[in-house]
Amino acid sequence: MRMSTKAQYAVRALVSLNLTSCGDPVSIKDISAREHISLNYLEQLFVKLRRGEIVRSVRGPGGGYVLARSAADIRVDEIIDTVEETLVPVSCMDADGSCKCNSECATQSVWQGLGNQIRSFLASMTLEDLTNEGRQRLERSESNQC
Repeated sequence: MRMSTKAQYAVRALVSLNLTSCGDPVSIKDISAREHISLNYLEQLFVKLRRGEIVRSVRGPGGGYVLARSAADIRVDEIIDTVEETLVPVSCMDADGSCKCNSECATQSVWQGLGNQIRSFLASMTLEDLTNEGRQRLERSESNQC
């Protein structure tokens, strides 16, 4: 299974936001430059993230985006659900994990089980977990420089 670009970019952008914000608003332009993601694409994602109450916008000079709640309270599956239509491993499954095929499908339990495992894994991680991992990677890469 391959995660969509929307999901990947949304998670990356939110980790970047959380790493750099220190509680202050961060502009999408800064995130775009740091993560090498198209500004227009990020704007579309942040509209969805705002509607999903994951981020909130701050207007005016020095404005941008901040997290709408603690990074420890934002799960990765929630981020993906906010920007994606569905999170299922195969095209014959509905968003709720049920099979669109007939009840005689011999592989239905495999795909439902895989979908449950993926959802459980993503639900077990928070934005704070990913931010901490990102912070550790940055520290290691900075300590390896001359």
